[in-house]
Amino acid sequence: MTTNHLLEISAYGQSIWMDNLSRDIIKSGELKQMTETGGIKGITSNPAIFEKAIKGNKIYDEEIEAGIRKDKSVLEIYESLVFDDIRDACDVFLPVYEATKGLDGYVSIEVPPTIAKNTETTISEARRYNQAIGRPNVMIKIPGTAEGLPAVEAAIADGINVNITLLFSVESYVQTAWAYIRGLEKR
Repeated sequence: MTTNHLLEISAYGQSIWMDNLSRDIIKSGELKQMTETGGIKGITSNPAIFEKAIKGNKIYDEEIEAGIRKDKSVLEIYESLVFDDIRDACDVFLPVYEATKGLDGYVSIEVPPTIAKNTETTISEARRYNQAIGRPNVMIKIPGTAEGLPAVEAAIADGINVNITLLFSVESYVQTAWAYIRGLEKR
């Protein structure tokens, strides 16, 4: 019998997150199996992960073609695909979220990296993503840039689950922690 060391890690208060999401692993049941027996407690995504998942993958073709027939923009089609996958992944992770009383079981989606230097747009996109996905265990990924930290604070104050990315120094981490605390105080 082989030991799954990912399951042992939880005894040390650690949670393993997967950094790869695609419709294939959701629809096949592979993601559900990983949450039930594989020790995976959360999953993160970003535009590069979705580009890799969608590009050349027939599982998305029908929905892409339907969006084209409805004269949707590329962004509208992309968000339709991504938001559906995030919602479905949130549903897969919901039992983990509920069993851990919200400590684990999150699915992270990143606001567009192109808005990393625009605080107000980041805030509005974080709110829009959270509303559009509509799951208690969605986590909105916001860059830990100088412009992103006020968005982190605003999102936390709104009760939005946040995952901060692009933290490359201790000072960035400290500033992010303070933004989190200020958001909690406002909440």
